[in-house]
Amino acid sequence: MSPSRPEPMDATTCAAVCAAHGAATRGATPDGASAPAAAPSAPRRRALRAVAAGAAAIAGAPAIAIAQDDRSTVRLLVGAASAMDFTARLLGEYLREALGRPVVVESKLGAGGRVALGDLKRSAPDGRTLMLSTSSPFTIFPNIYTKLEYDPVVDFTPIGNVAWFDIGVSVGPQVPATDMRQFVDWARGQREAVVYGAAPGTGSASHFTGIAIAMASGLKLQPVPYKDSAQGIADAVAGRLPLMITGTSPLAQMHKSGRLRMLATSGDDRSPLTPEVPTLRQSGVASSVVINASLYGPAAMAPDLVQRLHGALQGFFARADVREKLTAQGMGLNPMTPQALAAALADERRRYAELAKASGYVPEPA
Repeated sequence: MSPSRPEPMDATTCAAVCAAHGAATRGATPDGASAPAAAPSAPRRRALRAVAAGAAAIAGAPAIAIAQDDRSTVRLLVGAASAMDFTARLLGEYLREALGRPVVVESKLGAGGRVALGDLKRSAPDGRTLMLSTSSPFTIFPNIYTKLEYDPVVDFTPIGNVAWFDIGVSVGPQVPATDMRQFVDWARGQREAVVYGAAPGTGSASHFTGIAIAMASGLKLQPVPYKDSAQGIADAVAGRLPLMITGTSPLAQMHKSGRLRMLATSGDDRSPLTPEVPTLRQSGVASSVVINASLYGPAAMAPDLVQRLHGALQGFFARADVREKLTAQGMGLNPMTPQALAAALADERRRYAELAKASGYVPEPA
């Protein structure tokens, strides 16, 4: 991996880099803290379950109000387009019914979701402003920027995870590999580092997927950042780029048409869009990268409010039409409690810190 952060390249520069790479590899062989509460006794656990069951039965009405008499509008922020925007609107429609109050989805694009997060951070913790965000601002950004305008732990309240999606690893027609094992053998035979496209650019989950593959396989991979996956895919299809790593969704159609070959996906499970394609781990590469789409609120939300909002999500997960619509976007449902989500984010943050350090990634100002 390059010891420093690569500069973004336009399409012309990338074509030159990839052409040079192709020339160099021609003829190569293919191939405030209180003490923790004690665990409740068995009788108490049974009593608590009974109380919870009774409360659930009483709360069986379709509307779940944040406050008994509150019918003010809920703002649901989203800081990314495509599948995330689609999911936010799908979730907004459901929450409108579940909460019994208007829900307006506000798309605030910019700075990888940090614009929307800034709005959420400044909002009151009253449940009137929420955000559907990918995990990247909470896990990757703290490791690639020297300073952020927010603290990923202190400034927000995790409410629950909603869905997951993954990254696809694909090769163009000039690479004689039909699976990851063949690609690793081929890449090891090259005299120079193998160039790979990473969209949406430097510091993205796609970029780090390439880093993770290189570290797990002992390969030399050189990232070329693309702001948009379409240009990178076009370069791969045209034979100018040997390896393209980006979201599974934009790769799936090209894979199914035979114009690109998807060798693996990065998730813990196979992508619902391409169930025939194995994961990296199934392909012998000991790595995985999963991006979660989760619901957050501002800091200092009352615990009972967080639980009511998390409870409102459960009906969303139970709907067959929701599962079908998310599958079409390359996403799978992945419910998590607020506590489990916070723990997962902390674990991911540590893992990206290790990848950034081992690859020599140089953080820069946000």
